[in-house]
Amino acid sequence: MTEIFPLLIFAMSLCADCFAVTACSSVTLRRIDWKSVAGISLIFGLVQAGLLFFGWAFGGIFVGYVKSFSKWIAFILLLYVGGSMLQEAIRGSSECRNLNGLKNVILGAIATSMDAFTVGVSLSMQAGSSSQIMPQTIAVFLVTILSVVLGIAGGSKLGSKFGHPAEGVGGAVLILIGLGILFEIL
Repeated sequence: MTEIFPLLIFAMSLCADCFAVTACSSVTLRRIDWKSVAGISLIFGLVQAGLLFFGWAFGGIFVGYVKSFSKWIAFILLLYVGGSMLQEAIRGSSECRNLNGLKNVILGAIATSMDAFTVGVSLSMQAGSSSQIMPQTIAVFLVTILSVVLGIAGGSKLGSKFGHPAEGVGGAVLILIGLGILFEIL
């Protein structure tokens, strides 16, 4: 039986970037639509847990490629999302960039889940069994959902107070997260 505390620490470490991305991306939301928040958090949770499990299940095949490409994919996706937010903040556009669009949600979910895929591959290299990966996958799914809900709630409150400057800061933070991943600072 797997202990709860190590599972929670494991899951929290994998979904910290989900919290950061959703908090930064949701600063433009003026009102929280809980149906959308539920959908966004479910997509993030499924992608994060799914890529962890997929990395574990097919780790042997991807070993040579994961380290060299995953950080570039995450960087490019975060650069795109963060750059778009910065551009809209500088323009002062009344059109808000948010997480309501399926394209933005999927890009954000994939960008924040590349590390989960890599961790899944490393777990498969440690000869982890299905009795180990299943509780980890479930914990990552549940903790990711919670972190996304909290990120959106916190980010939208900042956005209602600070508007476009908060969107610009959020975009800059996403780009910095991408650079941290690319240069292995984070």
